[in-house]
Amino acid sequence: MLPRLHAVTNDRILSLADLETRACDIARAGEVALHLRARSIPARPLVEIARRFQSSQGTLFVNDRLDLAAYVSSPGVHLPSAGLPTATARQLLGPSVTIGRSTHSPEEALVAWNEGADYVFLGPIWETASHPGQAGIGILAIERAQPARVIAIGGITPERVPMCVEVGAYGVAAVSALWSAADPAASATQMLVCFGES
Repeated sequence: MLPRLHAVTNDRILSLADLETRACDIARAGEVALHLRARSIPARPLVEIARRFQSSQGTLFVNDRLDLAAYVSSPGVHLPSAGLPTATARQLLGPSVTIGRSTHSPEEALVAWNEGADYVFLGPIWETASHPGQAGIGILAIERAQPARVIAIGGITPERVPMCVEVGAYGVAAVSALWSAADPAASATQMLVCFGES
């Protein structure tokens, strides 16, 4: 089953000294996908991080790196908007791997869904610190992307999750609101409660 909550990393987060502890805290909240996303970290240290994520209770999703996903037998892969076609990823990884794709409009989300993605990241819903000056596409974009299985991303906080649920989001994805939280487990739990999970 596809988790409702997706904890997405970046290079800064992957360099945290307490990364493994935070991953375990987030995963302890319930069904959570831990996304291994890195732009400048070489493959060998990524394998070690992937193994550490697998030792937590979370579900490992590898972003973009199909070679790494295959090597560590990741059950989930997330493709960037301009990444390999979903059909190619499916052919390379097999039918049992969950495949998602990043999209930035309801129209893109529906195209990705119709091309066989198991879910789509849609956003940024709100402006985020990682993309300053880029306006969010708005909460109603989630509703317009139905029937795609939408994971809302961009400016997601525990307080905003109920709004996403109300307009039809299957789940949410967050970076800072989870990994940089004073209490990652509490933040993850608060988000999952909105989906009737925790």
